[in-house]
Amino acid sequence: MDGTEGNAGQPGPADRSHRSSVSSVGARAADVLVYLADDTMVPLAVENLPSLTAHELHQAVREVLQLPDVALDAFALWLVSPLLEVQLKPKHQPYKLGRQWQELLLRFTDAPDDDVAMDEPSLQFRRNVFFPKRRELQIHDKEVLRLLYEEAKGNVLAARYPCDVEDCEALGALVCRVQLGPYQPGQPTACALREKLDSFLPAHLCKRGHGLFAALRGRGTKAGTGEQGLLNAYRRVKEVAGSESEHEASLSPHYRAYLLKCHELPFYGSAFFHGEIDRPAQGFLHRGGQKPVSVAISLEGVHVIDSREKHVLLGLRFQELSWDHTSPEEEESVLWLEFDGDNEGTPVNKLLKIYSKQAELMSSLIEYCIELSQAAEPATPQESAAGPASAPGSSPPPTQHPQLRRQGSVVCSRIQHLSTIDYVEEGEQIKRVKPKRSTSFFSRQLSLGQGSYAVVQPTESLEQG
Repeated sequence: MDGTEGNAGQPGPADRSHRSSVSSVGARAADVLVYLADDTMVPLAVENLPSLTAHELHQAVREVLQLPDVALDAFALWLVSPLLEVQLKPKHQPYKLGRQWQELLLRFTDAPDDDVAMDEPSLQFRRNVFFPKRRELQIHDKEVLRLLYEEAKGNVLAARYPCDVEDCEALGALVCRVQLGPYQPGQPTACALREKLDSFLPAHLCKRGHGLFAALRGRGTKAGTGEQGLLNAYRRVKEVAGSESEHEASLSPHYRAYLLKCHELPFYGSAFFHGEIDRPAQGFLHRGGQKPVSVAISLEGVHVIDSREKHVLLGLRFQELSWDHTSPEEEESVLWLEFDGDNEGTPVNKLLKIYSKQAELMSSLIEYCIELSQAAEPATPQESAAGPASAPGSSPPPTQHPQLRRQGSVVCSRIQHLSTIDYVEEGEQIKRVKPKRSTSFFSRQLSLGQGSYAVVQPTESLEQG
């Protein structure tokens, strides 16, 4: 954030209640509470809190939890409230940023003044946005795996990570294994799972008091889904030979299996930001309005997710986009994403306009992620962030299992649901395609050879603005 703050976004699933991380502040000592992904806390008695850096607090947490050195890179400290979340840099001083919290809210959120005045952040120990998935695969420490698992599970259950029903059941089955132990025939029953179904499956797929997915039944799904589908998936969870003797040790393979399944989600490990996009014009009066979206940015790309429908609207790798942002001082706070597409079968450049007071943060994060990607070892295969439908002809890295391509998957792009500005470039001039609006071509992009974003040249068949 302008070189002074860390990476910021919208609040996550465990951030719905106000929690304070500083219980007392004296002249020399203070009790600091650092929250973990499972909502437990690590109390720290520290000296000179106002001058303490995030790196020093991070080290104190690692010592209390007895975490290995990999935790230094795998996790970061975050300031989180119901209105905003910020990943801190090692040099940041959490106490001072907490004192500036209202200023950050006014600058980067649209929250009402009353909410801003009442909001208070908590200090959280969470996954580092800049920690590569390939390094996560190399982790063997049980506690590190558990913390990563708990955070991923929270994001899945809160539908921050949209998942297809089949994936929800597979992930929920692993949660059953962790919480209930190995599957035993007849135990638990579907009725028993029904009582706490939302502990295993996202709430929007559960209808409490009824044992079935209302959403699925509405789509013509066969009877027997819901808790029965979860039970069937639980039955298929594989056990590791010889690990049942020590319950805690036997959980590590299931933590890892859960994370591996989450790695198939192209937005896993992202920072999330709040925004709005224009709805496509509909009806005689061409009324569209705006819809709320989450913008997920990771080391691999950008995803725009429909906040209400819980599915991806657009997924782009960095090679596939160009971007820029405008600030309130210029016009309005907007993140612009530019990518290849077609208009009635004709290749065009598409512009998506994302309204957000966090546009500046998103633009900076995209730029930094690209810098990290360019600095990474070239031998490491780059994983696709565009989803099955967004990267035709691409193949998954050899270290990953091929992803199942489901028709209508929630992780597939739905460009037809977007209201974009379509145009082609000819020399210094821009020829616009419907809708007719003035715009500018962005130079901020990443080019990595084949498959990279390219300016579309005009043809005589295009309608000109």
